[in-house]
Amino acid sequence: MSKQGRSAAPLEEDQAAEAAKVFKALGDPVRLRLMSMIASRGQGGEVCVCELTPAFDLSQPTISHHLKLLRQAGLIDCERRGTWVHYWVLPGVLDRLGAFLTTAQRARAGT
Repeated sequence: MSKQGRSAAPLEEDQAAEAAKVFKALGDPVRLRLMSMIASRGQGGEVCVCELTPAFDLSQPTISHHLKLLRQAGLIDCERRGTWVHYWVLPGVLDRLGAFLTTAQRARAGT
């Protein structure tokens, strides 16, 4: 989501497409939980896929697929280290998402 999505003005077509991609990625309960688990590590924190997989009753390839969708939506990034992949939230993603939701709430409230 771009910084332009923070204004109280209605979204432009490209801004709406970008926001929809993010919300679609977060619209699945598994991906929402994965995002929460990664984001809970705080600013600059990382989590190994080996820590994420046991929290779900899903196969490792399925977890990897969900993580790939979060990466494609621009929410997280990763790095392979040996046999494991480590994930982190991209800088500013949570701030932009929060600002978008806050702005939408304020616009609806008329403030």
